[in-house]
Amino acid sequence: MPFVIALLAPVFWGTTYALVNLYLQDMSPYWVAVWRALPAGILLLMLRPRLPTLAWSKLSLLSFCNIGAFFALLFIGAYRLPGAVAGTLGATLPLIFIILAWVIDKKRPGMKWLLLGLMGLGGVMLLLNPSADLDPIGVLCMLGATTLVALSSRWMQRWDVGDYLVLTAWQLFLGGLMLIPLAWFMSGAPQLPAMHVVPSLIWLVIANTALAYWAWLWSMRHLGPDIMGMVALVNPVVAVLLGVLIVGETFDFRQWAGIGVILLSLVLMKLPPKFSIYPFKKNRP
Repeated sequence: MPFVIALLAPVFWGTTYALVNLYLQDMSPYWVAVWRALPAGILLLMLRPRLPTLAWSKLSLLSFCNIGAFFALLFIGAYRLPGAVAGTLGATLPLIFIILAWVIDKKRPGMKWLLLGLMGLGGVMLLLNPSADLDPIGVLCMLGATTLVALSSRWMQRWDVGDYLVLTAWQLFLGGLMLIPLAWFMSGAPQLPAMHVVPSLIWLVIANTALAYWAWLWSMRHLGPDIMGMVALVNPVVAVLLGVLIVGETFDFRQWAGIGVILLSLVLMKLPPKFSIYPFKKNRP
């Protein structure tokens, strides 16, 4: 059951890029970020109307990094890059976790875990269309967004965050409020969404954001950032499949091989305990 909950977040997040390509191209990415975060936060606060137990300073930092800045960078990348490319760049999360732990905590990664992360990243690279015209700003935005998720996840792993639903609600609410001045400055006053994009926005608010973020935070606490970093590789798989089945993107043998490599890395991650792959070497006396 915990692994099923963990899969909800990357599966739902993988639908973001298809929605942008099919229905949201005429909207400002900044206002799409607002419409995604703020209503989801209000909805969750209505379901769980409680004050957070986490200090407001820490909550504000999480809201900015994990929602405000992340959503802004995510949608800029999603609008400037092909959906499959944007989705795959988010799968660098396992390596970013390892790099941050190595640089900040001085924890040298075990060779098996490092190879497993490289294996998943190799599968992601196979998914990339060689003829894709990669926009450098879009690439930097996606990598920046992924780094913010890694940092936020590390903080939440170390802090006593209390109720996960309350934490998710307040992060989305505060992050959505932080996005409003940016969206107003970059795109002008908000306009009501056209009727044909309302179903997409409803999906973004309820499944893609409210439910997915709760599942991510719950799983991050119970499974840890290293395992969740590998589970996040499901995100580009969903993005690619939707691109093929719905958007009409085409892929060659290398892209399909990449899907197989990513799935294999997830299977290896779920080996029985006696075959488990430890993320870091044990400290020596």
